[in-house]
Amino acid sequence: MDYLKIQNVASLEGTINISGAKNASLPLIAMSILAKNSVHIKNLPHVVDIRTLLKLLSNLGATCEFFQDRVVVDTSNLSKTKATYDIVKTMRASILVLGPILSRFGHCEVSLPGGCAIGQRPIDLHLKALEQMGAKIDIKAGYIEATTPNGLHGCDIIFDKVTVTGTANIVMAAALAKGVTTITNAAREPEVVQLCEVLHASGVTIKGIGTAILEIHGTDGELLTIEEFCVIPDRIEAGTYLCAGAITRSELTLKNVEPKHLGAVLSKLEEMGSRFTITDDTITIHPSKNIKPVKIVTQEYPAFPTDMQAQFMALATQAEGVSIIEERLFENRFMHVSELQRMGADITLNGNTATVNGKSDLYGTDVMATDLRASSALVLAALVADKETNIHRIYHLDRGYDSLEKKLHLVGAKIQRLKE
Repeated sequence: MDYLKIQNVASLEGTINISGAKNASLPLIAMSILAKNSVHIKNLPHVVDIRTLLKLLSNLGATCEFFQDRVVVDTSNLSKTKATYDIVKTMRASILVLGPILSRFGHCEVSLPGGCAIGQRPIDLHLKALEQMGAKIDIKAGYIEATTPNGLHGCDIIFDKVTVTGTANIVMAAALAKGVTTITNAAREPEVVQLCEVLHASGVTIKGIGTAILEIHGTDGELLTIEEFCVIPDRIEAGTYLCAGAITRSELTLKNVEPKHLGAVLSKLEEMGSRFTITDDTITIHPSKNIKPVKIVTQEYPAFPTDMQAQFMALATQAEGVSIIEERLFENRFMHVSELQRMGADITLNGNTATVNGKSDLYGTDVMATDLRASSALVLAALVADKETNIHRIYHLDRGYDSLEKKLHLVGAKIQRLKE
């Protein structure tokens, strides 16, 4: 098993290329199930979750060919409709195949999903919406068994809470359904927006893209012709490296980035004292003399993303004062706190609120990654910790970051990937 060895670094300097967004790539790959042609997707990140989903599609009968940062997926000969436990257990986003398989074939079996243990992310909203569209659903022996006796039909769906994967799943199901589906309280994340934009460009009329109300006009079973497209930049990866620049008080430039997707992150970094130079596709963070405390509340896009909460907590340990971080989306997303405390952080938890007392003198030690974003928080803390930090269980990190240690090494970090 791999681990990262990281030593304190005075500062970082240079340019980091941002990869394609993992959270956009996954629904876009699942969308290929709706196509009658080979789908060419560019700017894919090299991360474990992408390979897992491609393996799942291959097991269903698809042909998947990976070329550097591009993949060609051909689902024209898809022959199976059962997504088995051995793959789905490792990645919750596997549930994204449920909507498109059911819409195309009228039946499917999908194992109940796994993934990071950051809290309850129930799929009942997905299933309730599919039932409204005419699906018959049973859960047996850990599998979702779904059929559509009369096909899926459009209807009015109101999500009780915002769900990113739920919105993506139902948008894909609605794409081949009969009639018009309206989703109220839809997710507005850039990753959902790109899925809708690609489907719209492929012949599915979708109104309200980027808003909380989506109107999808289904094709009544007609498969789509999907032209080659490029995955949007990963805003969470970009935010993580911006935090690396902030915590080490360094000047870093991010290339191939979409600044408008990072509004809430840039705003909070500015509150903490960071300054930026921004172009259409680059962000340069400039070193600050002091890191100021901050108050953060995680909410759905366009508010502050839960996927950046752990990284900002690491940054807050170096702020001059008390920071308050409230996690409103996932109840178990403070598992990194105990590991940061092992490094000397002064953090107090009260329910879903963390109080971070800065500035803490962090020291290197052995720590354990507990989920994907917690892993990157430990990397950030290690960059400024005295002596050496060993981060174990980094398979979590590999699920969502493309070549993190290589990118950091190129800008001056003392970081090595080693075997246990």
